[in-house]
Amino acid sequence: TTEMANQEEAEIQISELDLLSSMFPYEEEFAVTDQLALAELKHYVENESAEVPSSKVQFILNVKTEVPNASTVEFSMACALPFKYPSVLPEITVRSSLLSRSQQILLNSDLKTYLMQNFSGEPCMLSAREWVKDHAAAYIDKDLSSSSVTASDATQSEVITFTRLWIYSHHIYNKQKRKNIIDWAKELSLSGFCMPGKPGVVCVEGLQSSCEEFWSRIRRLTWKRILIRHREDVSLEGGGHAEIQKQRKFPTLEEKCFDAHGARGNHMDLGQLYHFLEEKGCADIFQMYFGVEGH
Repeated sequence: TTEMANQEEAEIQISELDLLSSMFPYEEEFAVTDQLALAELKHYVENESAEVPSSKVQFILNVKTEVPNASTVEFSMACALPFKYPSVLPEITVRSSLLSRSQQILLNSDLKTYLMQNFSGEPCMLSAREWVKDHAAAYIDKDLSSSSVTASDATQSEVITFTRLWIYSHHIYNKQKRKNIIDWAKELSLSGFCMPGKPGVVCVEGLQSSCEEFWSRIRRLTWKRILIRHREDVSLEGGGHAEIQKQRKFPTLEEKCFDAHGARGNHMDLGQLYHFLEEKGCADIFQMYFGVEGH
């Protein structure tokens, strides 16, 4: 039955992720970027929920490799496991600051071809990582001016992802953290809002890479508990500035205090938060945060 197949695929994903974390214990080598999706997947496998997880597990694998002149280059593999993986291929985008746009497109399409030809239906994250380690550096020097990938093809197929992260924290009181949240969002051109107090809610939206950078800075601070509750990704073909602006639900990033009438201002009035989200067309998020219908 599909239910059985789903369970099996989910189990394979978890054991592969466990393997990766035991092989690459350091966060700079392997980091799960969406802890909520991983928790949902585990919950599904332990058969506590018949509900298929709502989002793919996403993670980053970083690969350092030597290039002929003895320097080391780092490639970053942004990976997502579709729910049907391994019966379908993983989604992988390899990036490096040393690759031109067209070199990156060629590298990613060659990696995909290699996986398609060799790993239909089998777990292949380690093989993909090996392939990148062995082959990626060669793409840095590839001269593509004469090859089939012309610059115009490259720009046409460029897809920009707009991301909105809904971050949940046990509490946010600290003035310095609150300042960081606002300053970093500004620096990374992210909009959204931050609701300090207990619980703390932060929403940021903008370019995917900027959201990921924001999250990696925020989670390095000391928190009692912080996690991404929900993540929205929208692919924008050609994704110019105007396209990105169109996707935004918040004009800037501001701090929102829904004060629950001065009980030291700690506990926020969740009813006010609900109405604020509703105004912005995000009422469904309230339930993801608090597990109840709003109003």
